[in-house]
Amino acid sequence: MAKLDSIAMLAELDGAVLVDKPANMASHDVVKVVKQHFNLVKTGHGGTLEPNATGLFILLVGDGTRFASDLMGRDRAFTATIRLGRVTDTQDREGRTLSESPFDGVTREALDAALPEFRGDIFQTPPAFSTIKMTGHPGYDIVETPPDERTARLVHVYRLAVTEFAPPLVTFDLFCTKGVCVRALAHDIGAALGCGACLESLRRVKCGPFDVADAISFMDLLKLDAVGFRERVVRPGGVYAQ
Repeated sequence: MAKLDSIAMLAELDGAVLVDKPANMASHDVVKVVKQHFNLVKTGHGGTLEPNATGLFILLVGDGTRFASDLMGRDRAFTATIRLGRVTDTQDREGRTLSESPFDGVTREALDAALPEFRGDIFQTPPAFSTIKMTGHPGYDIVETPPDERTARLVHVYRLAVTEFAPPLVTFDLFCTKGVCVRALAHDIGAALGCGACLESLRRVKCGPFDVADAISFMDLLKLDAVGFRERVVRPGGVYAQ
């Protein structure tokens, strides 16, 4: 009887659960595991994170799924670390190495001089391997993008600031619009510096009104009972108001 009461309690939920996604887990697997674990009927999310990225993942339940498109269009913030001197086919550390170059000549002054061209309105060409949704593919995993779909697109970077300079690793705070590919940004910064670079790690810290500081880790979420899960749900009413 208690189990039936728990199921009924969760079936009535509408809103968002803020999850701190671990690395090496696909976004659709987060949704699938949580849905099955709590026996939820209707679930979705407010924007994918690549499998090797961590941070804010917005799980939507019940009628909260109606706000998926709105959330996916919101501005977002990241902490990103790039590795100087290495170029890969996926433009991140998981890819096959295409070239390696010395990075000794990259000074903080040279980096600061190169960054302005990556702020404001910029055109980005998606990498050869991308998570961009394509016809006939769910768009969850990194897949090879056909050449005719790798056209440059206009995006906007509000903030790109160095927080740690320890070559070959450089860490940035990034605040940008939907559509910015951080892997491509890492690659292009490396090209501008003349030594190449790839994305070493990525963590989403904000999306729209939500902050990862308010999220629960994925493993801790699975430890909750029905009452605990219900308490983690953010109601759409006040949160999503324009």
